Amino acid sequence: MGRQMTEKELLAGFDQALAESHIFVCYQPKMNHTTGRMIGAEALMRWNDPVNGLQFPSDFIPVLERNDLIHLADLHVFEEVCKFQKMILAEGGSAVPISFNMSRHDIIHEGYVDRIEKLRLKYDIPVKLLHVEITESSAIGGMELVTNVLDKLHSLGYKVEMDDFGSGYSSLNVLKDLDVDVIKLDMRFLSGDIGGRGGTIISSIVQMTKWLNTPVVAEGVETIEQADYMKSIGCSYIQGYLYSKPVTAEEFKEKLRRTDHEPAAPAMDLISTMDAGKFWDPNSLETLIFNNYVGGAAIFRYQNGKVDILRINQKYMKEIGMNMTEKEILCSDPLETLDDDNRRILMNTLKRAAESYDEESCETWRTVCSKICGEDRICVRSDIRMIGKAQDEYIYYAMVRNITSEKKHVIAVEESERKFRMASEHANVYAWEYIFATKQMRPCFRCIRDLGVPPVVYNYPKPLFDSGIFPRDYEDMYYKMLKDLENGAEKAEAVIPLTVGRVPFHVRYTTEFDENGKPLKAYGSATLVVD
Repeated sequence: MGRQMTEKELLAGFDQALAESHIFVCYQPKMNHTTGRMIGAEALMRWNDPVNGLQFPSDFIPVLERNDLIHLADLHVFEEVCKFQKMILAEGGSAVPISFNMSRHDIIHEGYVDRIEKLRLKYDIPVKLLHVEITESSAIGGMELVTNVLDKLHSLGYKVEMDDFGSGYSSLNVLKDLDVDVIKLDMRFLSGDIGGRGGTIISSIVQMTKWLNTPVVAEGVETIEQADYMKSIGCSYIQGYLYSKPVTAEEFKEKLRRTDHEPAAPAMDLISTMDAGKFWDPNSLETLIFNNYVGGAAIFRYQNGKVDILRINQKYMKEIGMNMTEKEILCSDPLETLDDDNRRILMNTLKRAAESYDEESCETWRTVCSKICGEDRICVRSDIRMIGKAQDEYIYYAMVRNITSEKKHVIAVEESERKFRMASEHANVYAWEYIFATKQMRPCFRCIRDLGVPPVVYNYPKPLFDSGIFPRDYEDMYYKMLKDLENGAEKAEAVIPLTVGRVPFHVRYTTEFDENGKPLKAYGSATLVVD
């Protein structure tokens, strides 16, 4: 930063700062933390004086507000945003909505909305690419004026975002009275430890906005823990230093160009950050997630061949409880519901989880008996992670799902396949889906069974070339085919010799597009070429 200019210096240099673009615009992306794709950006005002250097917004903006100049600076920012969007569109780039700030000082200037609309029409920018951000403090003491401005903005097609929601003292009243399209949460609630009272308030706000059918953007996200927590409570849209600081127009233009090729910041496995002791704290983040944001879950202790269930949530009871009470489940030993083979499967899974410190999965058939429903045999999928140990005592966290219906269906299908195996094997059809944003490939069961493909292939297709399933001499051609799909091709196909035996298969792709016409997924298949 440069030397802080005095109020007199700022006012004297204001006109020149506008004319010579000393006041300029930086852009901070808004991201979908689930997919890693950019959903928009916010335009932020900056002032770089040629003599005194960069000035803090907190120093010059109050000066402009006190001297009734901020509306001119905001109009300058809006025009710069229009010029930027015009450049992106003219170059054939993919533009995203950019939000600009409209303060209370702008709103009280009669005809301000007309002036920004005149600029938009001058540069011929689609209104969907310009969002208006107002602060909740803008409405304090002048709700009728703000409501009229919002009505006019909506009539012109602008989306309106409420900035810094939660930072004032009358947030709920403002939300009740103002028709906004997007809410931007003030992440100061999550300063310091994640969760606690602030986390509870934020999760409640997110739930409330779902009832209002209003998207939420978490603003000021700086850590992966904050982003993962917000995603866990249903808010995937984030803005903050975790993904990007505010950048210049040139830097942002480059980010726009690289968006589809830029992987998301790796999402931390939330379970791996949990402290087992916090499960007993009713106000902890762990308890919040355990009770509300996961499926059937249990915490249990294993010691000397015996399992003691320590805690379950309501969804666990629905999955495998068969109308048993919580007390009945807590007093039972899951090992007693298993025959020798299934007990061995579960014990091996517990051993792997203790050795890997990672999540391990298994499927076991259990014979469950309840006073109300009698006896039944069910199949349970368990995803198990060790969260604590001391000598020969181990504490595990498990997420469970009753997959009995699915397994019975699979058994029926397998029986059908057994009868028609020869015809089925001659077909040799493999299928998979490919997600452009994450470069993940999810194969069908046949790919996993016959070719040894993992359930999820990351950085696809490189691992399949490395393993020899795809031949190296077809690498350039295959990458080009995926690139064509990523650039908007609806279909692609080629004959490729697959596996080490170089057996020819007809590979076909069909693209799925999102609501904006951008490629989202590609569905692939490989069919044996028969002479």
